[in-house]
Amino acid sequence: MKNIFIEGMQGSGKTTLMKSLYEKLDGYQMYLEGDISPIELAWCSYMTEGEYRQTLAVFPDLVSEIEKHTVKEENHFIIEYTRIITDTKGFHHYMEQYEIYNGRRSFDEFKGIILNRLVRFNGTGNLFECSFFQNIIEELILFYRKSEEEILDFYRELFTVVGQKNFRLLYLYSDDMEGDVLKIKRERSDINGVEMWFPLMMKYLNDSPYGKEYEFADISDIVAHFEKRMELEIRIIKEILGKNSLVLSAKAYDIDDVVNQVAG
Repeated sequence: MKNIFIEGMQGSGKTTLMKSLYEKLDGYQMYLEGDISPIELAWCSYMTEGEYRQTLAVFPDLVSEIEKHTVKEENHFIIEYTRIITDTKGFHHYMEQYEIYNGRRSFDEFKGIILNRLVRFNGTGNLFECSFFQNIIEELILFYRKSEEEILDFYRELFTVVGQKNFRLLYLYSDDMEGDVLKIKRERSDINGVEMWFPLMMKYLNDSPYGKEYEFADISDIVAHFEKRMELEIRIIKEILGKNSLVLSAKAYDIDDVVNQVAG
């Protein structure tokens, strides 16, 4: 059994592909973005024991919920805090400060956490969403301001570790980025039709060091950014991952053919 990483740009259908594979591949564990995962930490708090104990003291009414959504990993506590539904004022904002993304850690600490977790990981039969490219590459571009060559060097080092662990990457390639972005913009709204994704994405991009220098003014800037990132990810696939990857058309793949290729 392999460890299958599913990647692609926003709106390419990663979650749909992942759930389809989960239904067709016997014995696989699925990790969606935001779940406690042995690989990825997106949308999760990563705390020392002292920080964790302090959190329990700050939110005594949520202790049981926090504990239910926490795992201990060596000397750190990982909390899938976005899975905790509460109207407790300030809870999610408080937990967010302990993520490893959005420039909250030094580059060396960020890199060390990722590599150390990959070194320790020895499982098989897993499906991982957005755990190899999306969150890491955005962090390298937007917050650490790494050049394309520096990012390739980062992934060469990453692949020396993960490439030995039954690794397979499935990449959904989009040939209509603008259409995909417009679809997300339209569909990810609340019940009253108020757009949720677009203003949050604009804020995320413009709050980064990269965004403060190259302002994102409208949706065309988001499209251009995603297209540039996709080109970089394809370059990593070609130059580093090679036969350990499979590029699929986001809108025209046969799921049974994909299953046969990854199961073989």
